[in-house]
Amino acid sequence: MKKVRKAVFPVAGLGTRFLPATKTVPKEMLTVVDRPVIQYVVDEAREAGIEHFIFVTGRNKGNIEDYFDLQFELNETLAQRGKTAQIELLQSMQPAAGTTSFTRQQEPLGLGHAVWCARDLVGDEPFALLLPDMIMRSNISCMRGMVELYEETGSNVIAVAECDPAETHKYGIVGAGEKAGAGFEITGMVEKPKPADAPSNLYINGRYILQPEIFGLLATQARGAGNEIQLTDAMLRLGDTQRLFGYHYRGETYDCGSPEGFVEANLAFALGRADLRPQIETIVRRLAG
Repeated sequence: MKKVRKAVFPVAGLGTRFLPATKTVPKEMLTVVDRPVIQYVVDEAREAGIEHFIFVTGRNKGNIEDYFDLQFELNETLAQRGKTAQIELLQSMQPAAGTTSFTRQQEPLGLGHAVWCARDLVGDEPFALLLPDMIMRSNISCMRGMVELYEETGSNVIAVAECDPAETHKYGIVGAGEKAGAGFEITGMVEKPKPADAPSNLYINGRYILQPEIFGLLATQARGAGNEIQLTDAMLRLGDTQRLFGYHYRGETYDCGSPEGFVEANLAFALGRADLRPQIETIVRRLAG
């Protein structure tokens, strides 16, 4: 069983729900408190032991590559001003040389196509896939728990969380079978089912560990919903020959792809910081009238 060393981050999306801000700023670079959304997602992968970070980008996404690069002028200015704490913070977030790769998704053909674009960088290895819109907070990170389940099962792992049973029509829902460690074997996947037809209230929340055979399936995957190549369709086919396991994530998830989720994440992470909580609580009380 090969170790999960690489992670793919599909960051080519246009961010139309955040226009006009995303005309020039990638949605992944919008900040939650004082760091970009993508930093939280990369930190989660790194904490789980990921060694190589692969970004599938698009036009006007150069800011992401620059962000993860070393900025000599900034570091030199901070050093001259004695800003030791800020230098140490930046160094702690800096990926090591040679551990980031960038490739282009030239057309917006869906998540499945974005994953397929990373095939040569991933190679013949299992890999993690983290959707950059979703940031999470828990005692044990979602991806770390998934890696532990992968090491127990040696197969594909998909993170799921509970939603309101009345809202299954908003998500991809899985069926839960026999338990396995901190998860269970997935018996099926349904895209946005009506509550009466849903096999459970467990929705796919944007974290995956997949075997490399998914690339061959994506290469032949017909276009699905939205005339795009859907990852879910390929995973259903993968389930015909390999086992799929669900990791039941019980922490907090913030969908920063929507304005309301983005605002909620800012509030939650600000309140979670001891240096900001008193001021934020004062602001909230004042706004509440």
